[in-house]
Amino acid sequence: MVDEIVKNALQEDLGDGDHSSLACIPENASGIAKLLVKDTGVLAGVEVAGKVCKLVDPQLVFEELLPDGTWVKPGDVAFYLKGSARSILAAERTLLNFMQRMSGIATETKTYADLLQGTRTNLLDTRKTTPGVRYMEKWAVRIGGGMNHRFALYDMIMLKDNHVDFAGGIKQAIQRTQEYLEATGKQLKVEIEVRNLQELDEVLETGMVDRIMMDNFTPELLREAIIRIGQRYETEASGGITKTTIRSFAETGVDFISVGALTHSFKSLDMSLKAVF
Repeated sequence: MVDEIVKNALQEDLGDGDHSSLACIPENASGIAKLLVKDTGVLAGVEVAGKVCKLVDPQLVFEELLPDGTWVKPGDVAFYLKGSARSILAAERTLLNFMQRMSGIATETKTYADLLQGTRTNLLDTRKTTPGVRYMEKWAVRIGGGMNHRFALYDMIMLKDNHVDFAGGIKQAIQRTQEYLEATGKQLKVEIEVRNLQELDEVLETGMVDRIMMDNFTPELLREAIIRIGQRYETEASGGITKTTIRSFAETGVDFISVGALTHSFKSLDMSLKAVF
């Protein structure tokens, strides 16, 4: 999947050739470039950058200095790249696009994850990702210290408010889900979202789920919900949770907190690929 994403990105950028380099760089010219960090945060995408370079030109030499997950600051050098000058320039923008965005996500994730230190709560991402590059963004979340929720629609059943409403209610949604799993032979975890304590009680009465998500609950309501659930099911909080409020949610003892902002409201880290002379 990573190779396919990188190939698509290179095709998008290169088309029928990097005519800027072809026009002015001699075919046999070689050079050295360094990945210069110009911001503070968590480095991510180094491994992806190596794949970009390998696909552009297998002869390029990729000398890694700092691995993914390193806390970096302006002036740090993540790696050196040696070989054909044309190949280095062909790989430049694609590897930077991946690294800047992945590093931004990893940094945002670490900021949230650090706020959970000392609690039992795990930080989850969501499916609120950039179409076509979800794998890279969820990879960056892991690098930053978060955990991946389901990757997509196919690897977990998540009954959200619209599913419940279209199915005719909580009990109907859960029962039909279990019938579907039995009929298809699929072994998928089932999570259901509840909007209030009344819906929670309906889920507890029905059972047959693995995790219950409390959506847009206050910390006080969440604490009450967790008491009612006991240890019967995994618990998750979601909806409008910010850096300011996440600690108060975690202190309720909830198992997971999912935050869409990790992959849709991050700031890319500034970095550049510079020629070395």
